[in-house]
Amino acid sequence: MQQDILINWSPQETRVAVVEHGAVQELHVERTLERGLVGNVYLGKVARVLPGMQSAFIDIGLDRAAFLHVADLMSSINSRHADSDAQAAAAGGLTTPVMASLQPIEKQLFEGQAVMVQVLKDPIGTKGARLTAQISIAGRLLVFLPQDNHIGVSQKIPPRQREELRQRVQALAGDMGGGFILRTNGEDATDAELAEDITYLRKTWARIKGASVRLPPASVLHQDLNLLQRVLRDLVVEGTQTIRIDSREQFEKLKTFAVEFMPATEQKLQHYGGERPIFDLFSIDEEIAKALGRRVDLKSGGYLIIDQTEALTTVDVNTGGFVGARNFDDTIFKTNLEASQAIARQLRLRNLGGIVIVDFIDMIKENHRDAVLAEFQKQLARDRIKTTVNGFSALGLLEMTRKRTRESLAHQLCEPCSACMGKGVVKTARSVTYDILREILREARQFNPREFRVVASPKVIELFLDEESQHLASLSDFIRKPISLQAEAAMAQEQYDIVLL
Repeated sequence: MQQDILINWSPQETRVAVVEHGAVQELHVERTLERGLVGNVYLGKVARVLPGMQSAFIDIGLDRAAFLHVADLMSSINSRHADSDAQAAAAGGLTTPVMASLQPIEKQLFEGQAVMVQVLKDPIGTKGARLTAQISIAGRLLVFLPQDNHIGVSQKIPPRQREELRQRVQALAGDMGGGFILRTNGEDATDAELAEDITYLRKTWARIKGASVRLPPASVLHQDLNLLQRVLRDLVVEGTQTIRIDSREQFEKLKTFAVEFMPATEQKLQHYGGERPIFDLFSIDEEIAKALGRRVDLKSGGYLIIDQTEALTTVDVNTGGFVGARNFDDTIFKTNLEASQAIARQLRLRNLGGIVIVDFIDMIKENHRDAVLAEFQKQLARDRIKTTVNGFSALGLLEMTRKRTRESLAHQLCEPCSACMGKGVVKTARSVTYDILREILREARQFNPREFRVVASPKVIELFLDEESQHLASLSDFIRKPISLQAEAAMAQEQYDIVLL
């Protein structure tokens, strides 16, 4: 798969677009003041131990205490493999899972204790960061596990090569302590490249250990690479043709980083000095705007409706105006086939994670369902993030999961609407007028003001002056008090105040 990577840099924000065959497939945004925390290592302080949940809250200097589960705690040699599978998931998986017998968390931690931890998941919504005490440091080719002695190999590498690769890494690592997981892009690496990565990772760990002795609790000991550097480490693949960046200064810094750590990527780096903004080359800002909307139009005339909630994401497929096929079954099949390609792209583009439910248009023929499912899985195979497709349910819904590693694009760039508070709908102006009438009646039974004044949005006030004027007058007669009206342009449609004069 041929791809180009475009980087738009400014002091406040870095934006990266991965373009494959002329279409944007992934968008990554990092804001200077909002850098993600995943991979950061902290010297934390135990704030509270919860035996009932077998977890603890750890103060790492953030607004909210972070969460550490007993399965992510490593305090003795017997529990060092407790979460090796979780460690492996981030790097593609270990070849041999290891089970462990865990001690209760209350026997391992106490309030006020200092503990070295690493962020597994960024804070999302009201949830604090998820932590692990099993430190892993990612390099270009390897992941270093300083508290472990296991040598693992990514499960994405063919089984017949894993044992040979494990032995090579074992020989290069020697007996200096610590374990390694070979990442997928290390499959074809030379011994010299692997040795270079091992040296870099061990130096990084030595700096972390030194900082843990010098710094007080709730201090950051190590920060993961910034987005520019992670582009070279994580996004560059064999099919990457160019990496174009529109900042001369950042181009030089990235080139220096590439020469030191990832020399194979240096030749792909280019400074973009064109007159047009770099994102205009592929209409990327337009794609971002589309990725923030609910509706995605398909070329055939069908469309998707994508709704993201706290618990899951739903995708509804509709035929729309597509009537190109000779019969209705073929129309549905072709729409679903096109939708499967579009959905896989939207999951990457919007970085949607967690549970995803896809409501394809009902298909009567079993071979049509099989073909759509096969196409969907084929498109998902291009995704760097782990996905699991469970197939169609009894209700005809396709259920799947996509690993959640960071906030979705919408959560990064948007916030809940101040008018509807995230509901997506607001009460009609007429509903608001009836709410006001009921509220005035309640107030009149408790208080005895000289006059009631209604302050509301212009649309609500206009309705009171026109269609609802009779109801307002009737209420005024009933409570024997005058009711005056005041339009306030700054008020949203559901907002109002009733002032007692």
